[in-house]
Amino acid sequence: MSHAPASVRPAPPRPLPPLRMLRIGGPGPEDVVVDGAGRVLTGTGDGRIRRITLPGPRGGARVEEVADTGGRPLGLEVLPDGRLLVCDAERGLLRVAPEAGGEVEVEVLADSVAGEPLRFCSNATAAADGTVYFTASSRRYGLRDWRADIVEHSGTGRLLRLRPGGAPEVLLDDLQFANGVALAADESSVVVAETGAYRLTRLWLTGPRAGLRDTLIEDLPGFPDNLSRSADGTFWTALAAPREALLDRLHRAPAALRRGAAAAAVRLRPPPRRFARVMGIGPDGRVTHDLGRRGAGYRMVTSVYEHGGTLVLGSLVEPGIAWCDLPPGPR
Repeated sequence: MSHAPASVRPAPPRPLPPLRMLRIGGPGPEDVVVDGAGRVLTGTGDGRIRRITLPGPRGGARVEEVADTGGRPLGLEVLPDGRLLVCDAERGLLRVAPEAGGEVEVEVLADSVAGEPLRFCSNATAAADGTVYFTASSRRYGLRDWRADIVEHSGTGRLLRLRPGGAPEVLLDDLQFANGVALAADESSVVVAETGAYRLTRLWLTGPRAGLRDTLIEDLPGFPDNLSRSADGTFWTALAAPREALLDRLHRAPAALRRGAAAAAVRLRPPPRRFARVMGIGPDGRVTHDLGRRGAGYRMVTSVYEHGGTLVLGSLVEPGIAWCDLPPGPR
């Protein structure tokens, strides 16, 4: 039997260290990953993928444009051969060979599921055998209207799988804004962030629990967005915004009321809070790190990637990336 899901104890986070920021020439670096050479890759709102060398003892920062998807790239995953998996909110699941300059081939791996257009491809990860696990956040709304899905609580997100040479298949349905996705270190399970439900959901892939779904951690203090896994097996997630009591109550309201509120959210488009918080979750569901800062100059943190003692952050709304040292010790 699987253990009961952990939840976050009501303790304030440790201070997130001061952030260093770098403008990268494009808006909204929503997801960040680090390649084998220690360079940061991110997709921006102008459709481009950029590769960033952070400043260090041997030189200053460098930003290169390495691809243009022709859509809106969100989640990225670096493949063993150096190519990128790209979840494009407009074009679907892509594979891109990043280069600095010249023609770059952008291959569409999936743009529909069982004949239905892939409306809002969000995040992806790949297994050692080439199988891709990826999410579609909503079947009702696109990226521009993401607030509406969160408010309506539509529960139309999906976790999907694409085997080499196969067609996309649905593994989990009815998810509350399916977002980040990451495999366990031994690939025995895959974890998906349900942004609208404040939890990380796990699907077992191998062993006696294969095919079973449970909750890795629930009752998070904010909206979990992208996921990444560090070398020690920790799942890192960024909380894009803190929880709101009014929204929690609205999620329990009748569907018609939620739909009306969703329409209002589309019209009003409230600005993001000045808030930054990232969390590390162990493979047993326990919180290993909880770092936050209110009033942060870097808003709406949607991704975090730990590499060599550095935390790299991305945001849906900021004009660049941010980074800081990972504080020693747990939590």
